[in-house]
Amino acid sequence: MTDTTQQQRQPQRLNMQPEEDVGPPVVQIRNLWTRFGRTVVHQDLNLDIYAGEILTIVGGSGTGKTVLLRQMLGLERPSKGCVRVFGKDISAAEPEDLQRMRNHWGMLFQQGALYSALTVFDNIALPMRELHALPEDVIRDAVLLKMNMVGLGPEHASKMPADLSGGMVKRAALARALALEPQLLFLDEPTAGLDPDLSDAFVSLIQTLHRELKLTVVMVTHDLDTLFALSSRIAVLAEKHVLAVGPSCDVLRVDHPFIKHFFLGPRGQRALEVLVERNAQNDSES
Repeated sequence: MTDTTQQQRQPQRLNMQPEEDVGPPVVQIRNLWTRFGRTVVHQDLNLDIYAGEILTIVGGSGTGKTVLLRQMLGLERPSKGCVRVFGKDISAAEPEDLQRMRNHWGMLFQQGALYSALTVFDNIALPMRELHALPEDVIRDAVLLKMNMVGLGPEHASKMPADLSGGMVKRAALARALALEPQLLFLDEPTAGLDPDLSDAFVSLIQTLHRELKLTVVMVTHDLDTLFALSSRIAVLAEKHVLAVGPSCDVLRVDHPFIKHFFLGPRGQRALEVLVERNAQNDSES
């Protein structure tokens, strides 16, 4: 087989960094392998995430999107390779060091993961109380501030999670994720289970918080409307690697079956039309 034939059979790859100089990566993944028994999910996977961006991870079923997110959180360890967050190798960190590092990021789980036996107030207060460093009156003021930031009035503080709508659960869980004023926010399917109006409102909330709090956001989602509305860059997992990473317009040009099916099928076309209309509206208003 000739070298030319081998090159032709290599999958097209795209690796585009942000255009502006944003310094070293906030999250740096190098040569990561993930194995479950004999099944290899990730193989020599590399990815950089930079300060201030919203990077969205997408991929087909079984590509290990949520597993990769959990490895960034230190909830799972890769079989091989390195995951650095804020310059620290969390894939080799001791439990005590890892717990301290977790104070610098927040996580919004897909279903909210609120503690059912705690009120909204106590769910949001929990990360602050676990520090054992803040007086209760300071915690009270901070909880009410976080609730206000996500659009929850103080009248909801004493409610139990079972008494909340799906949208309110998401907002309460987001307030908890922001409790310790993190620099880095992880979102797992943030708009899953929400109707279109609630989804749009939640996307707008994330956009506002990202801008005002200068957050770096890492998101996993299959919702194309959310993806196009929020993402600075998109990372596509396929064939055990990051096949493409860059702005949506550049990723869409990569010639790969998954990208064509996921982004350019009927759902993708509808989402792109909404994005074009939204951008045109924003341009006319500015």
